[in-house]
Amino acid sequence: MIEKSYKITSPEGLHARPASALVAAVSPFAADVKLGYKEKQVNMKSIMGVMSLGIAMGGEIQIVADGSDEDALMAKVDEVLVSQNIAQ
Repeated sequence: MIEKSYKITSPEGLHARPASALVAAVSPFAADVKLGYKEKQVNMKSIMGVMSLGIAMGGEIQIVADGSDEDALMAKVDEVLVSQNIAQ
């Protein structure tokens, strides 16, 4: 299991376009992946779940991956968050 924290830096927060990019990036992986924000946790492979959190700029999120390809999944998450200028 791998857990990482990020701070959302995008002025729009984690809105539809970057949320969709994240969901699309993690969906092909076999590992389970959860996104946590303000004591709530959702399946990161669900766009409705991710959008339901309403993550704003400055929000602290936690991503937890657990499974056979968790390392590759987290590398992809890092890549998407940086390339989309969403978080650091």
